[in-house]
Amino acid sequence: MNIVWLSLIILAVLTAAVRGTMPEISKAAFTSATTAVELSLGLIGAMSLFLGLMRVAQDAGLVQALARLLRPLFRFLFPSVPQDHPALGAIALNLGANMLGLGDAATPMGLKAMQELQTLNPSQDTATDAMCTFLALNSSSVQLVPAVVIGLRAAAGSQNPSEIILAAILATSCSTLVAVASARLFSRMPYFKKSESQPGGGAQ
Repeated sequence: MNIVWLSLIILAVLTAAVRGTMPEISKAAFTSATTAVELSLGLIGAMSLFLGLMRVAQDAGLVQALARLLRPLFRFLFPSVPQDHPALGAIALNLGANMLGLGDAATPMGLKAMQELQTLNPSQDTATDAMCTFLALNSSSVQLVPAVVIGLRAAAGSQNPSEIILAAILATSCSTLVAVASARLFSRMPYFKKSESQPGGGAQ
């Protein structure tokens, strides 16, 4: 990726030099840098609010309550994971953060969930069906409140930054359904399906 970005920068500079638009390139670079800082500062408030709420929810035991509430869904999605396994709590917190659009807050719990799921994995170098399903959910999670996007729109001066909520819910719901269906479909294909009780087993 570094090579790609460097190539794009070099190409842009060479194109500007040939076309005689170097002053415009320099001005746009400094303007974009200033805008990036302003947007970052504008996001601090929204991110602090939602991250604080997630921390309070975690300390108050709402994570465990959420895991119990989602137990029927988890039993369907992760049939190989025991009901009281720590992985389910980490998955619940990860999904909760993703539902609020807090990808940065969801990442640590996603890593924790994968670590816990790995403890149930008889093969250290092959992902299980549960791990693949969780990865699909994490990548396509339903977003009830896209906090980061709302914060970006607010920082950019949008008059109604939250108007995208319904569209985000519909789009991410479709992506989640497709992701889960795809994970289930691939897990049933002979090439990907292996018995987890055998050495080296698990879904590839």
